[in-house]
Amino acid sequence: MAIFLAWTAGAAVMWNRSLSAEQAERRKDMERAMQRTAIATLNHHRHDWMNDLQIVYGYIRMGKTDKTIQCVEQIRERMQTESKIAKLGVPALVLFLQSFRTTTSAMVIDMDIDGEVNLAEMGPEGERAAQAVIELIRAYREAAVSNGGEPARLLVDLSADEELLTLAFYFDGELESGEAWKKNCELALKGAPLKATEWDPDKGTLMLEAQLGK
Repeated sequence: MAIFLAWTAGAAVMWNRSLSAEQAERRKDMERAMQRTAIATLNHHRHDWMNDLQIVYGYIRMGKTDKTIQCVEQIRERMQTESKIAKLGVPALVLFLQSFRTTTSAMVIDMDIDGEVNLAEMGPEGERAAQAVIELIRAYREAAVSNGGEPARLLVDLSADEELLTLAFYFDGELESGEAWKKNCELALKGAPLKATEWDPDKGTLMLEAQLGK
């Protein structure tokens, strides 16, 4: 019996060590994947900024003041949107939105955030809502039909006050299956505080709201 107990204890120690090593390797793989995504996102943004600067410089050299002002205004609006995304407060959602263009070319996201919204300040409900937003966007991406031309566009309107968080998704493109898209959206919303107030599987329109603190 003593030998059996010693063998069992030894086996348990070896199993725990093996499990810890496997978990550590998984963490390293996740860290490396996040690092690669962050680098790709930074390179993508750098490329965008270089293109913008070249366009502005070209307009300035040609003396096209109106075009220069228009281009600078577009840059300013994009900077404001990126700043609002960075202030959403949930790192997973911020990284997902900022890196989306580097991970897919089938769909483009246009974010319209009313004021400054910080989901992290909403506690666990905000965290769950943020994860639901990620899964909902993935549902759109999976359902979007790639026709080899212009990518589909997804407009996401987000606003919040002290009592209510509202989200609206407007899809400009073709869904492979409206019913499959709706089913995936329903799965994304399981356990989330967001509740659907309007569905349109034909157009891919979805309205959501969450009562905060309730």
